[in-house]
Amino acid sequence: MVFRSLAAALCALLLSACVTTYPDISQSRSPCRSQPGGWCAFVRDGAAEAWPFAVASTNAYIGDTDLFADIGPQLELLPRLPITEEDAAKGFSYEIFAQYAPGSAGDRARKPIARIMAFRGTDLGGLSDIFYGSLRADQIELAIRYFDAERARTGSDIPWVVTGHSLGGALATEVSVKYRSVQAYMFNTSPFRLDDVDVNDVQRTVFNERGEVLRRFERYDVAPASDVFTLNCGPQKNALAKHKVRPLADCITWIAAYASEDALSVVKANGVKKPAVECGPQDKQHPGKQTRSPVPCVHIGVRDENKKK
Repeated sequence: MVFRSLAAALCALLLSACVTTYPDISQSRSPCRSQPGGWCAFVRDGAAEAWPFAVASTNAYIGDTDLFADIGPQLELLPRLPITEEDAAKGFSYEIFAQYAPGSAGDRARKPIARIMAFRGTDLGGLSDIFYGSLRADQIELAIRYFDAERARTGSDIPWVVTGHSLGGALATEVSVKYRSVQAYMFNTSPFRLDDVDVNDVQRTVFNERGEVLRRFERYDVAPASDVFTLNCGPQKNALAKHKVRPLADCITWIAAYASEDALSVVKANGVKKPAVECGPQDKQHPGKQTRSPVPCVHIGVRDENKKK
């Protein structure tokens, strides 16, 4: 394992905060404009699969003010093992969720289909996460140790999934590398180098916001192999703002709501707003499940917004 340097960790906080001014490509402005919301089918399918993990990764930041107040019918927060004072002092934290099968609204007989371990990412209020999570392997060792303990406590009668944002995504990746039966979902994940970046690659899915600050470091290392979705949900935001998990989770859940009633319920319950890049006014109400857009939906780029001024 080769760890990221102190310079890289600090630069992540100090890099230029330029907005994304190039036109949108990742949402395919032309080929998919007649599809729901203008989102291509593979993006909608990926979002419909990943949104519960995006919500869980957001709500792993217990104590933050921008958590999902309603996590929807597919998720249930479960009690977890206590984290020792020594381990908490290193910035390590996680939450456990039950995931239930998709179903019709009001269905109370859903079956559990997975247990989710959601690792918290870096808390910029302190330096312990950077030191123990980026410069040293302490948090990686803790993630694997607590995962082993949770699995021993609750069993493996249903599959385990690990997830996380930023540093939490790096921890989820490490667990997925060690345990090939474990699926992992990462969001704006921290880039780092592994001894074997291809181990268990088919079990990992990454969603990154285009132009977010940590993507600047991918040019210096080989990212762990995975299925990667690059979204451009907020082209008007700067690189640091794009790194936040809640806006990305909102965008993924909004996209998923074109195919998932459960995602739509989370959109409505939490007042999730339309992604700035999607066509239509900002106060646009989500139309729900669709197979085809009634009118072509052309995504909005920063240059388009500037033309209106």
